[in-house]
Amino acid sequence: MKRLFWLTVGGVVGAVAYRKVQQLRAESEPGGLNRSASRLVDSAAHFADQVRQGMAEREAELRKGLGFDG
Repeated sequence: MKRLFWLTVGGVVGAVAYRKVQQLRAESEPGGLNRSASRLVDSAAHFADQVRQGMAEREAELRKGLGFDG
């Protein structure tokens, strides 16, 4: 079950990254590539922050459920 989950997450991240790269290639105005690359990096950082936040929340729930909230 874990493998299927991570396979799905990897597929989604790959698809999003592919679409963003295609958008980068489509923008031809000067400086557009830099702006697009910056937005892509910001989006990836935001996604990573959201994942970390979700993991921390879930860990807190598990610790509380198991009585380890010390």
